[in-house]
Amino acid sequence: MTTKLSDFVKAYDVRGVVPDQLNIDVAHALGAAFAEVVALADGASAVVIGHDMRPSSPELVDALARGITARGVDAVLIGLSSTDGLYYASGALGLPGAMFTASHNPAKYNGIKFCRSGARPVGQDTGLADIRDLAQQHLDGGVSAFDGVRPGTITERDVLADYAGFLRGLVDLSGSRPLRVTVDAGNGMGGLTVPAVLGTGSGLPELPLTIDPMYFELDGTFPNHEANPLDPKNIVDLQDRVRSHGADIGIAFDGDADRCFVVDEQGNPVSPSAITAMIARREIAREVAAGRSAAGVAIIHNAITSAAVPEIIAEDGATPVRTRVGHSYVKSVMSEHDAVFGGEHSAHYYFRDFWFADTGMLAAMHVLAALGESDAPLSEVMAPFERYVASGEINSTVADAAAVTEVVRERFVTDGTTVDELDGLTVTHEGSDAEPMWWFNLRPSNTEPLLRLNVEAADEATMARVRDDVLTTIREA
Repeated sequence: MTTKLSDFVKAYDVRGVVPDQLNIDVAHALGAAFAEVVALADGASAVVIGHDMRPSSPELVDALARGITARGVDAVLIGLSSTDGLYYASGALGLPGAMFTASHNPAKYNGIKFCRSGARPVGQDTGLADIRDLAQQHLDGGVSAFDGVRPGTITERDVLADYAGFLRGLVDLSGSRPLRVTVDAGNGMGGLTVPAVLGTGSGLPELPLTIDPMYFELDGTFPNHEANPLDPKNIVDLQDRVRSHGADIGIAFDGDADRCFVVDEQGNPVSPSAITAMIARREIAREVAAGRSAAGVAIIHNAITSAAVPEIIAEDGATPVRTRVGHSYVKSVMSEHDAVFGGEHSAHYYFRDFWFADTGMLAAMHVLAALGESDAPLSEVMAPFERYVASGEINSTVADAAAVTEVVRERFVTDGTTVDELDGLTVTHEGSDAEPMWWFNLRPSNTEPLLRLNVEAADEATMARVRDDVLTTIREA
C-alpha cells in the first residue's frame, strides 16, 4: 500500500514514524519534490542538509540528497546539526535547506523541517502542500531518473565553528561576571552546540562561564528523559542539579536545540513569556543605542504570550505586534514588520539578525548576558517580567471543536469583556474594582481533535476560577 503523505506532512514540517511513514522511499520522493518546488523555482543551485542524532537520520539524509540530485540540484551535507545550525547555514550560504529532526518526539519518530534560502519558512501555505502533493505523485508513480544536462553532486561542509562565531558576534559574553551554568542537553543536539558556542570546542576564546553538563552524549534513543523541557517532568533533573551544585542558572534544550528553557538559581522555572519580555527590552535598548527611535522598533509576540509582553514593549516605547501561534506565522510577520525580535510562549525565540529564524542558543546567550551584567541572582533579574499568573496549556479532547468554542463564546463574551479571533477565541477582561484582570485563549489543534486552553490572570485565585469555569464549560458542552 502506498504511503499517504497527508497523514504526517503537517502544517509546518514533516514528522512521522520510521519506517512505517517516513522511510528512504518517502525521503527520496520528498527530496525530488523539494528540489522542484523550492530550489529550482527559486533559482538555487544547491540545498543544504543537516540532521540530529536520531539513528534513522543518516540513511534518510542520503535518500533526500539522492532525490535532490536527481533533479540536477547539488546537495551540501553539514552533518550533525541543531535546527538553528541548519538555519545558520541556509542564511550564511544563501541556500534552501532541510533539517532532519523530530524535535522532542520519541525515538521512533523522525521528520524534516524545510526552509528557503535565508532560512525563510516553508509551511503549508508557502510550499509544503505543493511539496507533499508532488512527492505523493512521485511515490505513486516512481521518481523518474534525471534527464537534464547533469545530475547534482553531493558534498560535505562543516559549519559548526562558523555558526558559533556568528552567535558570539551577536551577544558578547566576554565581560560577564563568572557564572556557573548547568545545562541539560537531554542527549540532544545541545550536546554538540553548547561546547562549541559557550565553551572552547570550536576554537573560540574561553568565556567566564563554568559549564556543568548534563546528558551531553548524543543519543537519539533518549535514555535519560524525553528531550521536551516544556513538560515539567523533564526538567526535574536540571532543577535538582542547579540546587545541589549551587548553579547561577540552569538551561535545558529540546532535542534539536532550537528551543531553550531556563530555571533560576532556586531551581524554579522562568516563564518563556518573561524571557520574551526581557530579550525584547534588551533588543529595544540596543536599537536605541544605535541611534534608532524606539517608536520604529517592532517586536512580535503570539496570541498566548503573557499580557506582560506587549505591556513591557509599549512601556519601552516600541511597537508590540501580535500574531498567530506557530513559527511560519511569526517569521512571516517579523519579515513584514522588519521586527528586531519575536517570542512565543513555547520557548521559540526569533531574531532579525538571525534571518528572522528561531534559535534557542541565541536566546540562552541573552539570558546569560542579562544575568552576567547584574550582581543580582536570576530570580531577581527576571522578577520584573513575571507580572501575572498563567495556567499553562491545557488540552481537552472534543468531538466538534467549532461547536464547543461557540458554547464557550456564549458563556464568557459579555459587555465586560473584549473578544478577538486572530488565533482561536481570545476573551479578555481588562480588570476593574470588582474583578481582577484575566484573559483566556481557546484554539483548536491543527492535527488532533483537541481544544487548547491558556488562561492568565492578575492573581492565582482569579486564574484558577476562570480556568476551571472554562474547562467545565468545555467538558459539559
